Amino acid sequence: MKNILITGANGQLGNEMRVLSAEYPEYAYFFTDVAELDICNEQAVMEFVQANDIHVIVNCAAYTAVDKAEENVELCTKLNANAVGYLAKAAEAYGAEFIQISTDYVFDGTAHVPYRESASTCPNSVYGHTKLAGEQNALTLCSRSMVIRTAWLYSTFGNNFVKTMIRLGCERDSLGVIFDQVGTPTYARDLARAIFVAIRQGVVPGVYHFSNEGVCSWYDFTKAIHRLAGFTDCKVKPLHTEEYPTLAKRPHYSVLDKTKIKETYHIEIPYWMDSLQSCIEELEA
Repeated sequence: MKNILITGANGQLGNEMRVLSAEYPEYAYFFTDVAELDICNEQAVMEFVQANDIHVIVNCAAYTAVDKAEENVELCTKLNANAVGYLAKAAEAYGAEFIQISTDYVFDGTAHVPYRESASTCPNSVYGHTKLAGEQNALTLCSRSMVIRTAWLYSTFGNNFVKTMIRLGCERDSLGVIFDQVGTPTYARDLARAIFVAIRQGVVPGVYHFSNEGVCSWYDFTKAIHRLAGFTDCKVKPLHTEEYPTLAKRPHYSVLDKTKIKETYHIEIPYWMDSLQSCIEELEA
């Protein structure tokens, strides 16, 4: 039986891993958040991996407050870069496979065709820089590392764009949403399912991209959320990026090419609107 350590277990992806783990009873799971394992403590990480004979580490923990990261560089670096290095070292030391979750923010968003894994990285935010450093630590410190970049993550758990837009749709008569940033939403359950496929088939080291299929803007995403949630009274208006200033610079284009993960693991990825409907149905259940 493989022993699987999932860090950041109280977050969106960690919770989805917990839900899906019931479908994979052949594994033993260690779901941890900071209370159970401080991944910023190198010695604690080493001792935990050794004591529990961990075979696979899935790091779902991250500092994801993109704007706050601009003012909390030290904490963001500790969690997104240094801690990844500690997990990678422990995986290497005890022969474990390591799956690190990363982000579209490693790119500057100036492309006009979907980003392949081989595309040049050029982050333009603290969050993006620290996540890229985490990728590099994972790949250089553990020979059995798989980095999965994702984007626009949402789920039934925690705070996310889908739940915020549903709340605002209830509270407001009108809403302005950015239309000139384009990407693809990712239902965290679909990503969790892909991670389980990788665990079952075995980690093939390298960088991979995963989001749902298709392309939309934040404006399109919001319109779909409101339509599927049955909101008709809230008028959604398109905004330019400069009309909604933020501390961190966002990529204008962050569509990810998913050919590599589909071909390596023989998976089919759902269309973003189909997955959004599944999530909203679950939220309403």
